[in-house]
Amino acid sequence: MRSTLFVFIISCLLFTTLEGQQLIDKVIAQVGGELVLLSDLQEQLAVMKERGEEMPPDAECKILESIIVQKLFVNQAKLDSVEVKDEEVEQQLNARIDHILALMNQDEKRFEEYYGQTVSEVKERFRNDLKDQIMAQRMRSMALEDVHITPAEVVDFYNSIPEDSIPYFNMQVEVAELVKKPVVNAVEHDKAFDLLSGIKKQIEEGAEFAALAKKYSMDFGSGRRGGDLGWMKRGALVPEFEAAAYNLQKNEISDIVETEFGLHLIQLIDRRGDLIHTRHILIKPEITEEDIAKTEHLLDSIRQLVLHDSLPFNLAVKKYGEKSVQSYYSGGRLVNPKDGTTIFDVGDLDADTYFAIDSLNPGDITPPIRFEGPRGGTQVKIIQLLSRIPPHTANLKQDYDKILNMAKQLRQGALLESWIKSKLSHTYFKVDPQWMQCEEIKRLTQA
Repeated sequence: MRSTLFVFIISCLLFTTLEGQQLIDKVIAQVGGELVLLSDLQEQLAVMKERGEEMPPDAECKILESIIVQKLFVNQAKLDSVEVKDEEVEQQLNARIDHILALMNQDEKRFEEYYGQTVSEVKERFRNDLKDQIMAQRMRSMALEDVHITPAEVVDFYNSIPEDSIPYFNMQVEVAELVKKPVVNAVEHDKAFDLLSGIKKQIEEGAEFAALAKKYSMDFGSGRRGGDLGWMKRGALVPEFEAAAYNLQKNEISDIVETEFGLHLIQLIDRRGDLIHTRHILIKPEITEEDIAKTEHLLDSIRQLVLHDSLPFNLAVKKYGEKSVQSYYSGGRLVNPKDGTTIFDVGDLDADTYFAIDSLNPGDITPPIRFEGPRGGTQVKIIQLLSRIPPHTANLKQDYDKILNMAKQLRQGALLESWIKSKLSHTYFKVDPQWMQCEEIKRLTQA
């Protein structure tokens, strides 16, 4: 069997309608007590096309193979009494529906127009499919749970790689950062507070909230809509804003609320259970050049302490860093989203970080660097180069963890292929003759 068989992929639950298509459904395969329908295959094919994925000539065969393997996992899970609680299914189903509704501004009518079914009907339609997905994932994990690789096996695996096939790694680095937001000075804070107090007074005297939001709000996205934030579910807003909003009565306006974004006036438009519909006016106190300079001075002082071994960098992050920054929770170390490690190919770094560390030696720290925060506004950071690994051919000393993962993936693939062969040989398995032309299906029937 080729790798496509043992690299088992369970696609995410996607709510896809096949508009304009009238499918004549029929059973095209059976795995134990599980049936594979023509519509199962065609819906997954439609999802791939909708995503704009490149379609290989044998796409239908590959999809059918993937569905059959999934059905094998589901069938075996039922035989082994693998438990999937209804509450777990409902939780995941609700999360996926909530995500879609959030994109539609919680407009259930729009949802119904798009999918041709109510929220309840869509849930009912996909509940069993989602349960099967969870069950198959759990069965797969159980089949692979005993895969362990010893250090000796890692060495044997590395030695088995042909010399011309050993991976080559580009320059790699490990870096850490300490990020600090400038603190607004009291004068600018009071100016913003007074401006918002004046706006609230205008509303109390009869001015329209929406009109003032369009005129004054510094949240320009919602400001254009009169401050309207649409429908939001509990947990979608920052805590201070949410606490104030959920304590309002319909049409009531809050006192001034301070969050990381600035100062807000909030009006509750409507509420349905845990969903709230609000509008707000945001005033951001101005961060002055003096505020930024003070932050730079603070970070430069911290830099000197670390360089003179008076304060470890990771402890400086815990003491002075911003908790809203992901690196705060890893002692400042940046984590590579590609593989979850702290090692980056230099080409994967953002341009600012790349140029900032280009001339550093391990242990060196950049001077304070200004940058635009993800939510706007100037922030300041210092970056420490922890290690630099020159371009090299993979070796056990420098790349043990990567080689371990390669060996483990190979072992898992072989075990999964063996598991599929073994279970299929003891499971009733039938495929419609018209699909026997697929090489992937031929290999499955010969398992």
